[in-house]
Amino acid sequence: MTWFIDADMMEQKPGFLNNKRKLWFGCCDKFSLRGWKCHLYNHYFGSKKGIKKRREALGSMCDERARMLQDQFNVSMNHLQALAILISTFHHSKEPSAINQMTFARYAERTAFERPLTSGVAYAVMVLHSEREEFERHQGWTIKRMDSTEQSPACKDDSAPEVQEVSPVEEEYAPVIFAQDAYKHVISLDMLSGKEDRENILRARESGKGVLTAPFQLLKSKRLGVILTYAVYKRELPSNASPVERIQAAMGYLGGIFDIEALVDKLLHQLACKQSIMVNVYDTTKPNKPIRMYGSNMMGNGIYHSSTLHFGDPFRKHEMQCRFKYVPSLPWLAITTSIGALVIALLIGYIFHATVNRIAKVEDDYWEMMELKKRAEAADVAKSQFLATVSHEIRTPMNGVLGMLQMLMDTELDITQQDYVRIAQESGKALVSLINEVLDQAKIESGKLELEAVRFDLRAVLDDVLSLFYGKSQEKQIEFTEKGHIYVTVHLVEEVMNSFEVETEAPSVSTLSGFPVADKRHSWESFKIFNQDLPVTELSLLSTYPDLINLIISVEDTGVGIPREAQSRVFTPFMQVGPSISRIHGGTGIGLSISKCLVGLMKGEIGFVSEPQIGSTFTFTAVLSRACSNSNQYKSSEFQGMTALVIDHRPARAKVTQYHLQRLGIHAELASDLNQVLSRITDGTLMVNMVLVDKETWLKDAKLWPRFVSKLRKDNQTNIPKLFLLAKPSSSPKSSPTSSAEYFSTMIMKPLRASLLQLSLRRAMGGGDRDNFQNGGVHHLSLCSLLHGKQILVVDDNIVNLRVAAGALKWYGADVTCAESGKKAIIMLKPPHKFNACFMDIQMPEMDGYISFTCLVKYLLLITGIAVNDDFYYSNHFLLEKNS
Repeated sequence: MTWFIDADMMEQKPGFLNNKRKLWFGCCDKFSLRGWKCHLYNHYFGSKKGIKKRREALGSMCDERARMLQDQFNVSMNHLQALAILISTFHHSKEPSAINQMTFARYAERTAFERPLTSGVAYAVMVLHSEREEFERHQGWTIKRMDSTEQSPACKDDSAPEVQEVSPVEEEYAPVIFAQDAYKHVISLDMLSGKEDRENILRARESGKGVLTAPFQLLKSKRLGVILTYAVYKRELPSNASPVERIQAAMGYLGGIFDIEALVDKLLHQLACKQSIMVNVYDTTKPNKPIRMYGSNMMGNGIYHSSTLHFGDPFRKHEMQCRFKYVPSLPWLAITTSIGALVIALLIGYIFHATVNRIAKVEDDYWEMMELKKRAEAADVAKSQFLATVSHEIRTPMNGVLGMLQMLMDTELDITQQDYVRIAQESGKALVSLINEVLDQAKIESGKLELEAVRFDLRAVLDDVLSLFYGKSQEKQIEFTEKGHIYVTVHLVEEVMNSFEVETEAPSVSTLSGFPVADKRHSWESFKIFNQDLPVTELSLLSTYPDLINLIISVEDTGVGIPREAQSRVFTPFMQVGPSISRIHGGTGIGLSISKCLVGLMKGEIGFVSEPQIGSTFTFTAVLSRACSNSNQYKSSEFQGMTALVIDHRPARAKVTQYHLQRLGIHAELASDLNQVLSRITDGTLMVNMVLVDKETWLKDAKLWPRFVSKLRKDNQTNIPKLFLLAKPSSSPKSSPTSSAEYFSTMIMKPLRASLLQLSLRRAMGGGDRDNFQNGGVHHLSLCSLLHGKQILVVDDNIVNLRVAAGALKWYGADVTCAESGKKAIIMLKPPHKFNACFMDIQMPEMDGYISFTCLVKYLLLITGIAVNDDFYYSNHFLLEKNS
């Protein structure tokens, strides 16, 4: 319960603030209703101690939020200043420039995490009117005037946006030439044509420091924001340079865009107690007309606290105001108890005294709870920092493991060893993926999980999944489950909507292993894409956007299935089916919840159907972007024109084999009965280069095989087809009947993978490992001389990663020198030095990669003869001292 009322009411009634330890009749002269009311407020509401603690709690929470906001703003300022130095060095001081729009946008996007409060960055260059015509011809666009609404301060009424027009004639312009992708719409806009930006630019180049604009509505987003501007100078200036000298030396302006409303809310969202107080951020440069930058109007006369914010610009003043969100409710239980005590007060005064003491204890417990809540907020912030640190520390040794495995794969290994190393590498990647799952779950809970658009090959991904579980299937001597199969199918949504032919056969015949399965169609019954009531425009979305691909992926398995009472919670985080299932199959209970979130981010849907003791089928859709096709990566000229015969009495399994052969460029025919094949041999219509037989089918018709082989070899003396046996992992050569060896050229283990199938066919058909020389011989020799004679310095505090990086570079012929710290690297790179390149880890103790890079930039400038101003030197000297 809350045992306090509004503090202003306390101050208006000083009689209520008497010491609660005094006798109740000390408030008034006589026993009366007014006197008893005075006593209630005195004991329950009017404690000076309570008001003081409440003010202290509010002030502590407000100061903490102001400090966090100010610290992250200062971090963003430092990185903006460093970005301005990079532009001066690599754009204006190099001919031709080393920076273009694509380079600037990519660098700004990849380093955005170092500017936690910056929504975007842009760079405007100074152009005189005499240079305008040549500048516009070089850029390919005209300089445009700023939108009028962009320049309206937040305290003014908004007006309708105007169409951007060509900038009128002025003596000087400042058009934007580089911008982060999210703000590319500001490119070509003249920043000097806007009131707020013009004042910002003039103050920035005169002072040589970062300056802030007043809050205004940002272009496009129409949200409240400010811009931090740094001037870029074309020559070295002394620290005591006059404003006139600075104006003459200015050649551009770097602006950092701060979306205040979104970014402050994102920062405050990290705290567990965000909803307990109301936070407002004001620009108080004009005390009589403060501008609200964040938050809603604070109404009421309760306790509030103001914390000053310093954002580096002495001209602009800012502060944060905080107030408790809810006014404490009246203690009706205490009032009722006290009224009851009034009736019998003269008879049982001791009971009344005990009640007062009990209320005092509750009050103390309440403030103890508030202190624990404050600690919980700090622990929540520490948890996020801990997760980030732990993820880095765990990934560091895993990077060494994966790197050493990659180096091992580059050595001379036979096919079996390469397979083992590749499976070990995929298992290591799976461990890293498990670590990422825990971190992803934390991101999901905080609403910060985002997807990155990366090109990938779907077939290669499925092959990698098979490789990952291949070792487990060999250990258990099974084809994926205790009995039956796991079957993954991928279709275009249009194909599934127009045809259901794969579902028409009997379940016991059409499945991969012959065991019944759950009908996959029931797993997508609730999908909106299959709802016939949807408008035609939504169903034809993909035809309107040819670059989009809508896939439907199903994972079908046979096994124990999911109990019906547990099916409602399969997508709930950290919830498993039951303790017995968890002990047998393991898992953390977060995989499906993460899958559902990822499917949602891919604009898809997910569903499942499960039958106990039969199996489960999970299906999801995903909307992806089309990339360049690489479907012919496994096709080579050696298999072109070849024909194969696949003999398997299970149609679904035969189609899988046919699919993999077609990936290699081989035409495949299917047969389910050996008698059909014998008849074709007899009449001479069977002309194939290879025959692939599933072991189950071979055992089923074992008596007919001698006759089949004899006829095949008799009728095709010049070109005898090669025979291949397709076997499960349990069918090792030692366990196979000896009679099979005389018939079959090679035994190929299932599940089929394109790479191993290609190698097996190549060896059996007489191709050998000739590609190994092409891919690892001549190509290897050419790569070994790529860095011959080059001196390279590698810097990393982790010894294993240091060896991995050094080994990889030595493989290309480089002469590698290693250093374990940033300080040592700076000493080794101090001019003059012998190195051609330096590879440095970003996150290291004592001095991280960013600070070391800043110092190395100075050395590079000195080498090229470019002078470095004192501001640059002293700012980096401060960073070195701070981190030493």
